Amino acid sequence: MKNTLDKLAIVLATWFGSGLFPKAPGTFGSLTALPLIWLFSNLDHVSFWEPAIIASIVTILALWATSRTEDIWQVHDDPRIVADEVAGMSAALIWFPFDLKHAIAGFLIFRILDIWKPGPIGYIDEELPGAPGTVLDDVLAGLVAAVILYFIFHHQY
Repeated sequence: MKNTLDKLAIVLATWFGSGLFPKAPGTFGSLTALPLIWLFSNLDHVSFWEPAIIASIVTILALWATSRTEDIWQVHDDPRIVADEVAGMSAALIWFPFDLKHAIAGFLIFRILDIWKPGPIGYIDEELPGAPGTVLDDVLAGLVAAVILYFIFHHQY
């Protein structure tokens, strides 16, 4: 029988069951991260560091939940585990106003980078063992997506 922390880890790793969606669980998990990002984006941020701390906390929780769930299920980078997508989407969108253009563009850019895994994103995915390999490639994809969003919507040429 799993204990309470095991159950909590599975709930977070599957992001409240969204990773159990039978088709494209990573995409579905990314979409279901949006309410959390909306909640965080409505906090009054007075500096760059507040969103960075929030994204870091989400990442740490994703690492914990993923590690524990991978151990329980005896898997690595299982598609049902979507906490990595939640962390990646948080990294992509948390610095920006939560509106339709940022949400759609951020979601699309993040998903493209997460699926394609160019350069160091793919390296992290393939070379880091365990939960860091599962989660940190998505976080890097999210950070790259954030830079791209910045240049699309906020950089003055």
